[in-house]
Amino acid sequence: MKKNQKLNIRKIKGDASFRKFYRKKNNKFTSIIVKAEKEKEKNLLIYDAINRILNKNRIFAPKLYSEKYTKNSIEIQDFGDKTFFKLLVKKNNKFLYFKKIIRVLKKIQSIKDRKIRNFKGKNYTIPKYNRKILLNEAGLFCEWYIKKKLKKNDRIIFNKKFKKIVKRLSLNIKLRNDVFVHRDFHVSNLMIIKKGIGIIDSQDALIGNKAYDLASLIDDVRLKTSYSIKKKIYNYYINLNKKINKSKFKNDFEILSVLRNLKVIGIFTRLAERDNKRNYLKLIPYTWELINLRIEQNKVFDDLSNLLKQFFRKEIR
Repeated sequence: MKKNQKLNIRKIKGDASFRKFYRKKNNKFTSIIVKAEKEKEKNLLIYDAINRILNKNRIFAPKLYSEKYTKNSIEIQDFGDKTFFKLLVKKNNKFLYFKKIIRVLKKIQSIKDRKIRNFKGKNYTIPKYNRKILLNEAGLFCEWYIKKKLKKNDRIIFNKKFKKIVKRLSLNIKLRNDVFVHRDFHVSNLMIIKKGIGIIDSQDALIGNKAYDLASLIDDVRLKTSYSIKKKIYNYYINLNKKINKSKFKNDFEILSVLRNLKVIGIFTRLAERDNKRNYLKLIPYTWELINLRIEQNKVFDDLSNLLKQFFRKEIR
């Protein structure tokens, strides 16, 4: 190391994954070290592969500086700490910023690449977001939340009915799985950088439904927005996508929003119970509000609505 060189590494706030993050500062230059002992392939190798696809399509995602895969870490570009969440909680004119985000989403959904060479020199192909994955994700609601909230006999009845209803909803989805889906597209994963908007946390990306990421953004459990703002963002997206089948898209948007947020309740419960990350529990009441918002607007959810009211009267109200 050179005489005047100052190297500093400190741990920074992580996310809901098994990863740990460290900011490395070398004089004025900073980078992020990502460590992952669990789910290493997804959190390091696949994460970088997806970022390569995004960057190839002129969408800002952290670039790889170096890899120590055998030691469970990679070093990537530092996008700083300014998320759109931190910005939007303070702003009244939220719609102006959401318009910028929607334009980036449209760009992401135009990605044609399905395959990229990873830093190990092997091809990675983005998988399809098939029905099995969707049903397994919705099943996290039963596996964690229902297991904690209901007694055994009620749990057996609820789970059996819930699985049938969710399967029917999944069969009612109209659009094909044919676009790049980030799968966690919300304002905490969108960074304010000098060049525009940076995308992080992309390791779960799949090829899926056009409505999914929009549902993640609009019905985001972390940021409370009014129904009028939600509607404006939705309509702005529709106006940018002139060729879209509006009725099919609305149907899929609502179903995917509900299924996603049921999954989210399951994941937040799991984070609290398994990983002792109990701060996520405070987000569950608003997640219920978002589920109610969608199921009250569409008769396709009648069976689900009745089932939830039967077992969760207080939460539903």
